[in-house]
Amino acid sequence: MLPGDDEYKDIIHRYEQFLSGNATGYFDVEEFENIAEYYLRRGRTKDSSKAVELGMKLHPGSSALKAKRAKIYLAVGEINKAYQLLSTLSEADYETALLKIEALVRLERYGEAQKLVKSLTADNSGDLDNILLDIAYIYLEHDNFEDAAQFLLKGFGINPRNIDLMFELAFCYEQLEENEKAIQIYNRILNLDPFSGEAWFNLGQIYYSLQEFQKAIEAYEFVLAIEPADSLAILQKAHAHFQLDQFEKAIENYLEYAEITNDPSSTSLFIAESYEKLEQYSNAVAYYKISLNENPKNSEILVSIGACLLEEEKFSESIQYLSQALEINNTSPDAWVYLAEAYLGLENMDKALLCYVKSLSIDPMQPDALMAAANIHLEKREYSAALKFYLAAYELDNSLEYINLFLAATYYKLGKKAESYQHLKKALEEDEEAINLFLEICPEAAAHPTK
Repeated sequence: MLPGDDEYKDIIHRYEQFLSGNATGYFDVEEFENIAEYYLRRGRTKDSSKAVELGMKLHPGSSALKAKRAKIYLAVGEINKAYQLLSTLSEADYETALLKIEALVRLERYGEAQKLVKSLTADNSGDLDNILLDIAYIYLEHDNFEDAAQFLLKGFGINPRNIDLMFELAFCYEQLEENEKAIQIYNRILNLDPFSGEAWFNLGQIYYSLQEFQKAIEAYEFVLAIEPADSLAILQKAHAHFQLDQFEKAIENYLEYAEITNDPSSTSLFIAESYEKLEQYSNAVAYYKISLNENPKNSEILVSIGACLLEEEKFSESIQYLSQALEINNTSPDAWVYLAEAYLGLENMDKALLCYVKSLSIDPMQPDALMAAANIHLEKREYSAALKFYLAAYELDNSLEYINLFLAATYYKLGKKAESYQHLKKALEEDEEAINLFLEICPEAAAHPTK
């Protein structure tokens, strides 16, 4: 057991009473080891070091306490001190050998580390798979996944039923982006232990990262069959449903997660986005506002509310939220476009045009915004300005709906008949009914028909 378990409470209590002067007593080497490890595991390196120093005063010849001192040096990054101390200790002691391998790895003396690994694994065939696992932990701790995987593979070959080892091997494969190998290992674990919720969850995470969302959902469902209240599995399942456009199911899982965690605001943003995708804008706004209460200066949430209100044709209210968003961040091209559309809803073309122009100054690569600005200029009979925007939009995307029709109309208004007929011909190839809209814009063309 690790220090800190129930059986160590008495030791730690006696030790701390001893330090405070409220008690006397004797601690043997093993007890000092456990006390030092207890503090070390909790990041309390000063307290751990103090326990070792006191222990070495009482037991000056203890190699175990020297090894613990070296472990503390490693924990605080004093690698050279650790190695110097470990060099005075026998490598026959298992923990000392592991600490020395770690020191050598951290000193990037990989050849010497490998020699020590070979020595450590030479005569321990009885428990060799776990020894290789302990060695792999050292390399894993320092993100050396390739070497760790090699040790784990060797251990797996010795004992293909060592589940702890297989978990680490699968993790290595994930870090090395060898996902198919990781999947195979998790499936081997599940063959041995079908009720391993951790394996099912990790399998789901891999499938999620591979965008195989249905398989991910199935894995999360196995987790929940084992532990129905696993909140993280519920949350990930919700995300997977969202990715599959299964928004009703996503909302159901998001609400379940919020109930289990007793944190209604935690998923309010996800629920809002789901309702927005379902075009249930009132529900979306309600949940966006919950999220906004938690993040009142979040411009993206304000924009989302404004966009939903725009869809509901609540133009004035939409403008309020979009304006707030732009006060916080005025470099969002989307926010300016939504604001332009809201002003158009109120038939305020001048303000709408200013907003489109502002958006395009931030991001000129917006064919839809260019065309919208052109349409306003056309409506205002500012044909030269309209042509400039239409041509810019056409250059970015010549497949925009009605782009050839509007170019034809604008060229006609400017008296450029050849260019007009060229684009009108393309518009008619796309839609025979385009002529009717052309004549609405340019009724004078009906009086001067041409071939």
